[in-house]
Amino acid sequence: MGLKPRALKLERMPVLVMAIVALLAGMWAALLRLGWVLPAAGVNLPAEHGPLMVSGFLGTLITLERAVALGGLWAYGAPALTGAGAMVLLAGVAGLPGPLLITLGSIALMADFVLILRRQNELFTVAMALGAVAWVIGNALWMAGWPIPEMTPWWMAFLVLTIMGERLELSRLSGPSPAARPAFALATGLLLSGLALLTYGVRVGFAMLGAGMLGFAAWIALFDVARRTARHGGLPGFVAANLLFGAFWLGMGGAMRLAFPLALDFFQYDAILHAVFLGFVFSMIFAHAPIIFPAIMGRPLPFLRLYYLHVAALQLSLVLRIGGDLAGLASAWHWGGTLNVAAVIMFLADTAYGIAFGARLAGVAAEMAGVARAGSLGKTLPR
Repeated sequence: MGLKPRALKLERMPVLVMAIVALLAGMWAALLRLGWVLPAAGVNLPAEHGPLMVSGFLGTLITLERAVALGGLWAYGAPALTGAGAMVLLAGVAGLPGPLLITLGSIALMADFVLILRRQNELFTVAMALGAVAWVIGNALWMAGWPIPEMTPWWMAFLVLTIMGERLELSRLSGPSPAARPAFALATGLLLSGLALLTYGVRVGFAMLGAGMLGFAAWIALFDVARRTARHGGLPGFVAANLLFGAFWLGMGGAMRLAFPLALDFFQYDAILHAVFLGFVFSMIFAHAPIIFPAIMGRPLPFLRLYYLHVAALQLSLVLRIGGDLAGLASAWHWGGTLNVAAVIMFLADTAYGIAFGARLAGVAAEMAGVARAGSLGKTLPR
């Protein structure tokens, strides 16, 4: 049974707050990993950076978005569990409680997709369901004590398949090419084959994972509506620009995974990880924030040109960081990573500003445009 819209919005807020707290803590942990001397409140934050960002923030946000779409109170179990697990990690509780709660949340998302697939068994829902399965496996390996670098590909697959599934779903609105579905299925197969082979042949598995990421990047460039709307103004152009930036970084991550299949070097590993988790994923978040946040919060978030500031900050800082990684320059890695954090903070600030004042600013802009049109009309009327 679904909740009334007003009640639903109240139910969303605690979960959204937990996701944002996990994001802020994850970025604090990032600064610690970058070498900044900051208080850590007795918690081993640097070790929790990946879990907080992937499962605490992104996992909670994705499951919350899915709960809003499903519309029932039961669907909020997944984001509540992952958010609570992140808070347990931040509380410094050692052992299984935090990972267990997050793993249960990912299992709840997988159960949600059983229902979704019964309602709508399409390639895009299958891709997102497989992403949920990858998240469960990654969380289970994390809970079992696997080193983060060894189970990270499963978390990566969760985010890539989820985001690409959503892009395939949206592509139906623009009449995609007949080749779009087979190309998408091929990229999905490469990605999943890479994951399956990791146990048997590390080099081959990582290489296929990279090929799958390259395939998805090419899919966005060739088949996504972004290639047609990139020159548009306003929100469509903003979304398209971020999608193409995301495709570039996903392709970079795939190419580097092919070039460095084992990624044993610290800088190579950092470059691959952040090209995908930061360059691809956060570019996609930037693209969809003006659409997703109003649905979650029940508040309008009009497009403002201000949003291009955090987009530019992220892209330039990624060039500095990943360029520094590839050149082995620790100073470029350090300052690029620091500016990455600043870009995400800018995104939060710009989004908060848009929610608080965007509707008023959009109304003023519309009124001024109306006055300008009326003035122009007055000049053309006969006197």
